[in-house]
Parts: sequence; structure tokens; C-alpha cells
Amino acid sequence: MPLALLALAIGAFGIGTTEFVIMGLLPQVAGDFGVSIPTAGLLVTGYALGVVIGAPLMTVLGTKIPRKRMLMLLMGLFIVGNLLSAVAPSFSVMLIGRVVASLAHGAFFGIGSVVAAELVAPDKKAGAIAMMFTGLTVANVVGVPLGTLVGQSIGWRVTFAVVAGLGVIGLAGIAKLVPDLPRPEGVHLRHELAAFKNTQVLLAMAMTVLGFGGVFAAITYIAPMMTHVAGFDDGSVTWLLVLFGLGMVGGNLVGGKFADRALMPMLYVSLGALAVVLALFTFTAHNKVAAAVTVALIGALGFATVPPLQKRVLDQAHGAPTLASAVNIGAFNLGNALSAWLGGIVVAAGFGYTAPNWVGAVLAAAALVLAILSAALERRTGAHGAVVAGGRPSEQRTVVHH
Repeated sequence: MPLALLALAIGAFGIGTTEFVIMGLLPQVAGDFGVSIPTAGLLVTGYALGVVIGAPLMTVLGTKIPRKRMLMLLMGLFIVGNLLSAVAPSFSVMLIGRVVASLAHGAFFGIGSVVAAELVAPDKKAGAIAMMFTGLTVANVVGVPLGTLVGQSIGWRVTFAVVAGLGVIGLAGIAKLVPDLPRPEGVHLRHELAAFKNTQVLLAMAMTVLGFGGVFAAITYIAPMMTHVAGFDDGSVTWLLVLFGLGMVGGNLVGGKFADRALMPMLYVSLGALAVVLALFTFTAHNKVAAAVTVALIGALGFATVPPLQKRVLDQAHGAPTLASAVNIGAFNLGNALSAWLGGIVVAAGFGYTAPNWVGAVLAAAALVLAILSAALERRTGAHGAVVAGGRPSEQRTVVHH
């Protein structure tokens, strides 16, 4: 794997850390600004919405900019947003800083996925994408716990300053290690937008929303589930999240490896197993050991779907994949928001803290159904391989190499 993937992984590590570390620092932030915890929660919601909106917006703005330069600009935006959060004199300014940082998120992973895939041989593309996403998964094992510890011990402003520093390292790595890849000839915004007319692209994005939504239906409510149902103390939630993160790391690497060999079978196995494990979590949540094992399995199976889903979008929108790739990153966050909302509904309805697991199981099963439907449609139409979105038949046989 090229060293350039390391630079992308470092950027992903910083982005993953800033996305999730705020959850452990909400009480400190709320106390310093004199706002309620629910109000401070807007820092999480605002970031997620910023990713959904920023992914297509920043990608469209960067259509005429070489991908390496765009990645550097996105890391610069990420640095500015985190520095703004670190020095924010008021809650509203910090919220602005969070939104600014989030605007870089979707486009970075979207464009980064395209760049990572172009740096390696065709049979290693999913593995390269997984290598970049390893930075995001490792952030949940190392960056988030350490950032939370620093924030609780020294101050949350220091945490965001350190994250901005990670952005500087990522920016320097991209500048030095990522090669200057020319933009594909003849690809314009209308070609990028045409990808969304492709049924297979839309099905892959729907799988992303539902499949990864299944994961976060359960994990969003892991703290009350583990303390009130499994019987863990409050301090145990941190290491349970580390277990979840370790599962994410392993699942991401396995998903990348096997997606290069058999993409759709990998999706069938991971989504099917995820649905089963989420349903079982309703019962294993009552036992500490079984609950801990299940949390790790959910992380592994959930992230085993990420490289194949991202590669599926790249394959189906080949020739104009950048916008579709970025929007698919927003789809992950949309799935997170949707599943957290649905999970909250069943908890509020009095079905108990384990009820979101059933919501997650249904969502993952629905994603599996879409995967089977997608493969059936592909077999019926004989659409094997990549198709240039919206292109003429002569263009659809053209694959651009760099």
C-alpha cells in the first residue's frame, strides 16, 4: 500500500476524533457556557447535519480543483473549524466552529476514497479505501478516549487544539505524500450529477443509510442499556466503547480485504450477520460478558460493510464518482441520525432500553434485502462492471486510468 494512504488515514483519524469526542465532553462544555446538556447536544446534531449538507456542497465547489489540492483545502477548513471551537468565547461561536469542521468531513472521505482507489491496482481498491477508513476506526479506539481524558483533566479547549494539530499533520502528509492526480478528462458537474440517475448508485446509498443506521440504533443508547440492563457502572461505558472501536478496526480491514474478492457476497454476509447480532443483543444485553462480546461484534460487522458499500458506489458511478462517493459519506451520517431518532421513539414509547436493538435489526435486514435486489437487477440487465454515469454507449466502455 502506498505511503499516501497513511496521510489520508491521519486526516481520517483527526476527523473521526473530532466527530465523536464531543459526546464525552458535553457536560464540561455545557458547564463552561452555562447551557443545558440538551442544548450542548446541538454540537453533535449540528456536526451531523453539516456532514450531510457539506458533502455534496464542498464536492461540487471542488469539481474544477485537482483532488490533491482539494484534500489540502478541506484539511485547512478542518483545522480552522477546530481552532474556532478551541477558542470560542460563546456557545454559538463553538457551534459555528463545529459546523465549519463538519463541512470538510464528507468531501474528505468522498474524494479521499476516489484518490485511495486510484493509487492501487484494480484488485486492491477496496483494501485501499479500508486503509484510509482505518484512521476513522482507530480514532474510536485511541483518539476519542484520549481526547475525552485530556478534556476532562486539562480542559476541553485543549482537546480541540490538539485535534487541530492532528489536522496540521494530516495536511502536511497530504502535501508531501499524495501525488498530483490529474482530473479525468471530460468529466464535469453534469456527469457527476448524472450518477444519481443510476438505480444501482441509489440502491447502494440506501444500503448505506439502512445498514449503518442499524449499528447506531443500538450504539446511540449503549450507555443506558449497559448501565440499566447489563448492570455495568457508569465508568465501564468508556471501555465498552473501546471494544466497539476495536471491532470497527477489525471489521473495516476484513471488509476491505474480502470486498476486493467478492463484493456482493461480503455484503450479504455482513448485513445478514449484523441483523442477527442486533436482534440477539436484546437478550445478550442482560449479561455483562455476552453484552461486551456483542458490542464488539456490532462494531466489526457494521464496519465490515463500509469498504464494500463505498466501493460499490465508486464502481457504479465510475468515470464520475467523486460527488456520489461524497454523498455516500453523508448517507452514513443520515443513517446515524435516522436510527437514533427511531431508537428514541421506541424508548420513549416504553418498550425499554433494549428496544433500539430491534430497530437496528430491522434496518440491517432491510439493507440486506436491498443488496439482494441490487444484485438481481444487475444480473437481469447484464450490467457487469463499471458504467460511466449518464454517458453515451461509447463513453460507457471507457475507463479512465491515471
